[in-house]
Amino acid sequence: MIQFDHVSKAYGTKSAVADLDLSIPAGELFAFLGPNGAGKTTTIKMMCGLLFPTSGRVLIGGYDMVRQGDLARPLLSYVPDQPYLYEKLTGREFLQFIADMYGLPPDLGRDRMAEVIRQFALEPFVDDLTERYSHGMRQRTVFAAALVHAPKVLIVDEPTVGLDPYSVRQLKDLLRRQADSGTTVFLSSHSLDIVEELADRMAVINHGRLVCCGTLESLRNAAAIDGTLEKVFLTLTRPDESAPAPAMANGE
Repeated sequence: MIQFDHVSKAYGTKSAVADLDLSIPAGELFAFLGPNGAGKTTTIKMMCGLLFPTSGRVLIGGYDMVRQGDLARPLLSYVPDQPYLYEKLTGREFLQFIADMYGLPPDLGRDRMAEVIRQFALEPFVDDLTERYSHGMRQRTVFAAALVHAPKVLIVDEPTVGLDPYSVRQLKDLLRRQADSGTTVFLSSHSLDIVEELADRMAVINHGRLVCCGTLESLRNAAAIDGTLEKVFLTLTRPDESAPAPAMANGE
């Protein structure tokens, strides 16, 4: 469902992502890990069509994001680390805007909006202006909007930032259900305990290059240690004083 075919992205002479070759099937909950500046955000932006690769191809559902972006983009949703809403719209108006943007027929749009409003328990505030929403309310509304068109690929970047433990548990259950229903979930997170609990497979990127990809056991073998994901991650990304400084794009 997601394929990076020897993808590289450079900013001038600086390489942000180098020769990324990765394939993620439908229904997998895949975690993408790396230190700050490793190239995670650049990779996500290429996956969403916000950046084009310098070389290689990014394919979503078999469609090349550069040449067939109009066919690839309707298959995915992206939830960024900072939930953004149009603050002079109500939650319902925002959901309607997203449904219209994806071209859902009116009847289907109403049905899908009712479904996500129920799923995320938005009823108490969905008709209030979003400028009044707490962080948790914003996060729930953004996730509802991300799922209103039933995407085949759900990309989430640091989704637990600012959430209380109860909301985190709900989010983890949601991501697992989405994967179990056939949606490909691409999760970028520094919350390694959550990744260890949820991910079917994971990849570690550092200095723009893929270090390791596979199950937790595969990563343990690559790191030559038997421990938690945190210990494995720290071993695989141990700072190398001789490594060149990575290119930065919006802090990543």
